[in-house]
Amino acid sequence: MFTRSKIFIHRLRICYLGLAIGFPSAAFAGDGFRAGPIFDQFALTLDSGQRTEAAGPFFYDQRKDSEKTWAVPPLLSYDTDPATESKEFDLLYPVLTYERYGMEYRWQLGQLLSFSGGQNPDDFPARRFTIFPFYFQQRSPDTNKNYTALFPLYGHIRDRLFRDEIFFVLFPIYGESRKRDVVTDNYLYPFFHLRLGEGLQGWQFWPLIGSEHKDVTTKTNGFGETEIIGGHDKFFMLWPVHFKQTTGIGTDDLEKLSVNWPLYSALRSPKRDSTSVLWPFFAWIDDREKKYHEWEGPYPFVVIARGEGKTTTRVFPLFSRAHNATAESDFYLWPLYKYSRIRASALDRERTRILFYLFSSVTEKNTETGAERKRVDFWPLFTWRHEFNGNRRLQILALVESALPNNRGVERNWSPLWSLWRSENNPQAGATSQSFLWNLYRRDTTPVSKKGSLLFGFFQYQSDSEMKKLRLFYVPALKWHAKTGRAVK
Repeated sequence: MFTRSKIFIHRLRICYLGLAIGFPSAAFAGDGFRAGPIFDQFALTLDSGQRTEAAGPFFYDQRKDSEKTWAVPPLLSYDTDPATESKEFDLLYPVLTYERYGMEYRWQLGQLLSFSGGQNPDDFPARRFTIFPFYFQQRSPDTNKNYTALFPLYGHIRDRLFRDEIFFVLFPIYGESRKRDVVTDNYLYPFFHLRLGEGLQGWQFWPLIGSEHKDVTTKTNGFGETEIIGGHDKFFMLWPVHFKQTTGIGTDDLEKLSVNWPLYSALRSPKRDSTSVLWPFFAWIDDREKKYHEWEGPYPFVVIARGEGKTTTRVFPLFSRAHNATAESDFYLWPLYKYSRIRASALDRERTRILFYLFSSVTEKNTETGAERKRVDFWPLFTWRHEFNGNRRLQILALVESALPNNRGVERNWSPLWSLWRSENNPQAGATSQSFLWNLYRRDTTPVSKKGSLLFGFFQYQSDSEMKKLRLFYVPALKWHAKTGRAVK
């Protein structure tokens, strides 16, 4: 029987021969081929599934629960998840992207050209094509929903650009838009318009003069109750030098605003009074609804507010401290240090930033369960995450992740290129992993096994409760019992 040392020396002598004549069979036998960063395959640490990586950061294939992803960063990636009926495809993200959720889909080239379709909020199928802002098209089995627009020549658009309908001819010569019951006809936009609606009529010859009046109307809500819709009166002359308006007519929240810019403006209502002199530099606010008084002068450099609803002391850019019952926002030597906190129902969220995105720390706590989620970014050195379930992940380097946190497109297509070090820890499963230079060094551990690989897989180590194994240059070099330490031929 060979001793452990003799077996090691014997197998080391034949490893070079194995490289020459036995590489294919030895490499893929037994526990599989590990040659990171050329090729590596391993179980996921933070989820159930498997990942294959090849050619350094330039290819990976991943299976995670029901989700499947493959990518050739930064060229393209494809992600599909039958459980959520979703598909995503990126080509040179974010140049060309495709997203599908259920029946809804969208192709988008930058922010300019897009194809989309599926069921819209009104539950009718439609296909849309856009070359923004020049061409808009929609086709549906219901021809009443179809539209075509070639801007600025002629067109008709529905449910786009924050309007229910838009029609134009040689824009800006003529354009008509509708939002709910209000129709606005524009001539030589934005200079002249006429506006009509239920109990509403108005006109303007901007910026010289304009006027609008709406009567008090009613509507029936979803409970069959009648609600009052307040009326208003609005007037301007030499906008924005002089304008005044009265809103909430016929309701218990009548609000009057009068402005002679920039000398003086005043707002009066049952809930809030505000007076401004040399707007926006000096102002006084009495907010009876939120229960605070505020003095501004000169705004935005000096702001002082006191009351139950808001307490603020600001001397910009030296310091600011502001808080109320649910939120807090502070800074010192802005933008050197910035702190914010929000407390709402079961969530307590804190964020600290230094020099915008140079350093960022976010903590979210479930106050009912005590579980916490944390994220720390130090651009461009690292990003670190701690999830509610206890999973932790560290990535070095992180060139854009701090500015675009939780961006799936960045994580799929760009993060692999500069992730020199990855460390993951799953305390619930007792699993950990570390990877350096795209698996040039890789180590994976579970409660029952350990695996390690170094230098293109030339050195590999593996152990479980029964056996320990060592490979050199892909050739088995040592094998011994984990409990007894006795070598195995």
